Amino acid sequence: MATVLVVEDDPAVRAGLVRHLSAAGHAVRSVDAALPALREVTKVGCDIVVLDLGLPDLDGVEALRMIRGVSDVPVIVASARDDEPGIVRLLHIGADDYLVKPFSPEHLTARVTAVLRRVAGSPDEPDALRVGGLRVDPRRREAELDGIRLDLTRREFDLLAYLMTRPGQVVGKKELLATVWQQAYGGDQTIDVHLSWLRRKMGETAARPRYLHTVRGVGVKLQAPEPS
Repeated sequence: MATVLVVEDDPAVRAGLVRHLSAAGHAVRSVDAALPALREVTKVGCDIVVLDLGLPDLDGVEALRMIRGVSDVPVIVASARDDEPGIVRLLHIGADDYLVKPFSPEHLTARVTAVLRRVAGSPDEPDALRVGGLRVDPRRREAELDGIRLDLTRREFDLLAYLMTRPGQVVGKKELLATVWQQAYGGDQTIDVHLSWLRRKMGETAARPRYLHTVRGVGVKLQAPEPS
């Protein structure tokens, strides 16, 4: 059982989400605006947030920024907005998942379960992984490059950690969606966005890669740089 915070201004939708998530075994609290949500996250705490974007006091995008400024709690954005640039922007900011309304209660429950499972990790996770100057500790959720700590979002860390378990191998984007995102379907752009931000934090680009190499039409390969 997890504690879920539902942030939704529509009373009927909010009541439905609370009812179905409660029936799935979760402890559910709800608020109807961004600022009360921020207070809940900072003062009370929760395991995951389901966040609408059309809030009366602040736009949900700004609400997500504020939450990310104080907490790494997982956030699933649930909104009727379906424009791809907007979705990509929210993933940039730090959303863990995105659901376009309308969706079934079962779909939301499955996404909540998947995100919580991904955050909890596996008891069989390996000790620290090393590839060249990269060091990733899945248990501590720490990553370093040449001894310098990398400030990664949860999804960036999960992506890097998975690639670190397959050094020198080309990993397909469908496999990354299934394992890192735990989704059977989705667009390549989601992966490309996170790879772009991960590269930026590692001081490289797709045109001038050091560790992360895109194999066009196939996937991504992580390998140590050639000795200079």
